[in-house]
Amino acid sequence: MPTTKRISRRRFLKSAAALAAAPYVLSGRARGRLAPSERITLGVIGVGNMGAIHLPGLLGNRELQIVAVCDVDRRKREAAKQAVEEHYGADRPAGWKGCDAYNEYERILERPDIDAVLTAVPDHWHAIIAVAACRAGKDIYGEKPLSLTIREADAMVAAARRYGRVFQTGSQQRSDANFRFACELVRSGRIGRVRTVHVGVGGPSQEKYLPEEPVPEGFDWDRWQGPAPWYPYNGERCSGSFGGGWRFIRNYSGGMMTDWGAHHFDIAQWGLGMDGSGPVEIIPPNRAESKTLTYRYAGGVTMYHGGANGILFTGTDGKIEVNRGYFRTWPEDLGKEPLAPHEVHLYESPGHVQDWIDCIRARRRPVADVAIGASSVTVCHLGNIAWWLGRTLRWDPQKRELLGDAAAARWLDRPKRAPYFMPE
Repeated sequence: MPTTKRISRRRFLKSAAALAAAPYVLSGRARGRLAPSERITLGVIGVGNMGAIHLPGLLGNRELQIVAVCDVDRRKREAAKQAVEEHYGADRPAGWKGCDAYNEYERILERPDIDAVLTAVPDHWHAIIAVAACRAGKDIYGEKPLSLTIREADAMVAAARRYGRVFQTGSQQRSDANFRFACELVRSGRIGRVRTVHVGVGGPSQEKYLPEEPVPEGFDWDRWQGPAPWYPYNGERCSGSFGGGWRFIRNYSGGMMTDWGAHHFDIAQWGLGMDGSGPVEIIPPNRAESKTLTYRYAGGVTMYHGGANGILFTGTDGKIEVNRGYFRTWPEDLGKEPLAPHEVHLYESPGHVQDWIDCIRARRRPVADVAIGASSVTVCHLGNIAWWLGRTLRWDPQKRELLGDAAAARWLDRPKRAPYFMPE
């Protein structure tokens, strides 16, 4: 069965390294719509859990105009359509006839009047929709984790670069001042040489077998499964619950390793200056070398799964621990002195969605550009593969290849169920 196409080593490295490359080329329509006084027209693909969470903020942003929504659940898409139309009320642009609601995401992508899309679908759909959106000339805000597999992440980077799209990965902790400041302190040498990092996230997804249940009326179960293997309907398979559901089933997601890992491993990578790179050795838990999942970097840093409230950086001269609404240092005064001009100052985002909007207008790469999302989710995926297989992996972050383990390398991608293949 066909799988996603690999991008070349040269193309990926060029994409991942050139995070501040020259401005993109705009299409004729985008040049016309992106005047500062005009709104960016937006389609929202997936209006269940995260899509519904995003919707109020998107509606409240006067730089955006939602013109279409998409979901395979008729109730959810109709509720989203109603919310959009009720919110705008009299505040409607000339000629606006309401918000359209679709079952198929392709209907949004084929519309020339839509500038950008926000996608909030289960992980197994991320890459196919994102690559198709790039080909259709849409800028993208893609919910994290970036992809279901490493090769899918590579394909998303390649498509964004090929078609000149502004692609923000939804790892919004990069837009949080606490996380940025922690990484600035680490990279400025305030804790000395970094020795270890501990990342507090949950475990991987697993296989799960569930009894068949009746498919709810108005729910397109075949399309929800899309490229994943077909199984009879069960409500838990497609539940967006953060305590269960599809996030914990291997056909659709990588578990908390990718769900929260796309946040916390992402910050670990940022603090280590490893965007575009990653670890070279991944050791599964319960081995002689380590009782927990362990990553080793070429520069000598060791990263451990667990043991932190968020992310804990430990260096020769101090420690920094950071999480949402939490920041602590050892010694206590380590972060009280402001950063000097010569120290490291990282990208300061005005807010994750707003940063995406600003970058669409300026045609530059956002704080969590797709290549950053790719290198961060690769850390998550490598941990899962080592955990599932129960053996140590050796990874070449430059070639993006597993070394000397052909069987493990099969997990770099997944087959796609017909007809839901990756766009060419």
